[in-house]
Amino acid sequence: MRKLNGCITVLMLLWLATAAQVPDKIYADNIHNVKLNISGNQLAYPVIKLNGADQLELNFDDLNGSVRNYSYTWQLCNADWTKTVLSEFDYIKGFTQNRITTYRNSSIALVKYTHYMVNLPEKSCVPSRSGNYLLKVFADGDTAKLIFTRRVLVIEEKATLGAQIQQPFNGQIFKTHQKIIFTVNLGNVNLINALQQVKVCILQNNRWDNAITQLKPTFIRQTSLEYNSEDIVFPGGREWRWLDLRSFRLQSDRVATAKYNTGSTDIFVKPDLDRTPQRLVYYRDYNGMFYNEISESVNYLWQSDFADTHFTFVPAGNRVIADKDVYLFGELTNYGMDTKAKMVYNPDKGVYETSILLKNGYYNYDYITMDKQGGPASFDLTEGNLWDTENSYTILVYYRGVNGRVDELVGITRVNSYTGRN
Repeated sequence: MRKLNGCITVLMLLWLATAAQVPDKIYADNIHNVKLNISGNQLAYPVIKLNGADQLELNFDDLNGSVRNYSYTWQLCNADWTKTVLSEFDYIKGFTQNRITTYRNSSIALVKYTHYMVNLPEKSCVPSRSGNYLLKVFADGDTAKLIFTRRVLVIEEKATLGAQIQQPFNGQIFKTHQKIIFTVNLGNVNLINALQQVKVCILQNNRWDNAITQLKPTFIRQTSLEYNSEDIVFPGGREWRWLDLRSFRLQSDRVATAKYNTGSTDIFVKPDLDRTPQRLVYYRDYNGMFYNEISESVNYLWQSDFADTHFTFVPAGNRVIADKDVYLFGELTNYGMDTKAKMVYNPDKGVYETSILLKNGYYNYDYITMDKQGGPASFDLTEGNLWDTENSYTILVYYRGVNGRVDELVGITRVNSYTGRN
């Protein structure tokens, strides 16, 4: 019996270790406003060149207020974000973990927090292979005390890509979806079996929850792979809703009212209506992302404040959406992964409600539904889908050598549904 219990314990620990590898997840309730981006551009996805001079910025806030010992490490993953079989010494040059030593306590803000920041990669801890990496931040030098994870793409360009956006031929989705066709040229690698050695991933607006993978080329011409299938389609969605919180005192057009307490602020956003019956209205958005900024102080990193921000979604006919859960969606809720992203139906008002803590900044967001049993996010009952919507697509190409043990990231391109139309 003791041996059996020991085996169960080991299996549970292995399961917990695997479960802790979820990308883009925050595990600590006191950690907020995690941003990882190209240095100087809060809206740029964290992609760096192998052995290049690119720099990333990592910023996050600890609302416990006291200074803690936070460190980070890199974990190399396969194209599907499973952990590779390589030792960390095979893909990290230098120390396998580094402490985050730059921090500053908040000033002016009612909500007290400690802001942490680090520029990556540091010279003492550098990824030495191309591919998918998880940046793992943990406490007290113990990797088991995981605080959050974020995805990073390290590329060694060996492939060239060309891509276009089209309307699908399928009449049922002709007005609601966008089709991507593209060509991959792999002349700089030893390509023997393209079907086994090459993997492709397509992201819409930097989202991984609806990424298209497992694609097979329509045509193979030596080292040139053509992808032109009616299966490579995404729902168009709509231009993202916006919320300007760069000032809590000067209320923007999307704020209904604000409540100023002694040690906190409550912001009540105007109720958002179901947009499915509306026509397309184009305006510039940031495709679901946000950036931090403050209009009344010097430094947005540690002089910004936080506010409990209350969102309300009004469903069609003020009726509960049967067999569906409604989520506040966008980078502000880790694309529905945060616990408070799920909204609660208020039968007295006939609306869905939730509140989340947001820092001064400009936010894009939407509402999505999911089956109660789980499933893909859908705009069908909250926003609607239109072919004309502006979306950004990223195509990633992975290659594994004949005797390779890891998927290398060898190609990347971006195409916009407005400028890249055929």
